Amino acid sequence: MTANSACQHQHDARINGVTKTDAPVTTHGTIPRALPGICFDLRAKIDAFLAEKPDDDVLRNVQRQIRVSMDVIHESLRRYGVDDLSLSYNGGKDCLVLLVLILACLPTCASASASASASASSPSHDAPQPSTIDSAPRPLQAIYIVSSDPFSEVEDFVAASAEQYHLDLKRYALPMRPALEAYLEDTPAIQAIFLGTRRTDPHGEFLTHFDPTDEGWPQFMRVHPVIDWHYVEIWAFIRHLQIPFCELYNRGFTSLGGVTNTRPNPALALSGDTSKFRPAYELRDDDEERLGRD
Repeated sequence: MTANSACQHQHDARINGVTKTDAPVTTHGTIPRALPGICFDLRAKIDAFLAEKPDDDVLRNVQRQIRVSMDVIHESLRRYGVDDLSLSYNGGKDCLVLLVLILACLPTCASASASASASASSPSHDAPQPSTIDSAPRPLQAIYIVSSDPFSEVEDFVAASAEQYHLDLKRYALPMRPALEAYLEDTPAIQAIFLGTRRTDPHGEFLTHFDPTDEGWPQFMRVHPVIDWHYVEIWAFIRHLQIPFCELYNRGFTSLGGVTNTRPNPALALSGDTSKFRPAYELRDDDEERLGRD
């Protein structure tokens, strides 16, 4: 295969589009709520949780992690603005937590931007409050790099959650590097991408909250707001805030890849029965998270 034909093959393999229908109806047949209401409700839920005084050590750790992560997200929004930011989203638990946290930060960002604009355009110190339209958060841009053999349950959840949360999601059926190259070619304004990478993930050990991509990769800032979250904290957040998640997690899957390299986690097998598994949120050890991945 020549270089030109290989390039053409990659372009043809690309699935590049926004995962939303022409009519405002989700894949479940219900009309999605408007984005501002979703963002403000998520922020209210998180603020209410942060105001709690839990007896549980895990929930107290989650509260601490939330504060750190939201500081990183706010700093990202300050540096780049929502128009130059994107989220790497594949429907997994980690990027789902990250998505919820980002959306909860958008009303603050939008209101601050609107207030700043109002103050700059008004000579009075008593600048008017921004209107609902002015302060409405804009849809978050996102990239979904599709596995070569995706689970139908993952595909369905990505599509449904992208509609639910109004993601401006583009899909690429390519390996990671050419997918990122194609995405940045299609959306050249993107300067930074939020990633749901955690410290215990492959290659996550030495990452910080902000890391430029390595030499030889498409150039952008990688932002890791949940890098120091533990597995049990991810699930405590999802379950405490009652965030819908991919149904595969209820079948013992703890790390989602493709059909050919992912299976239910053997650490969750019921009494040694490899056909029945406890749900993912019952796993406790970070080191056992990827036992179901080849």
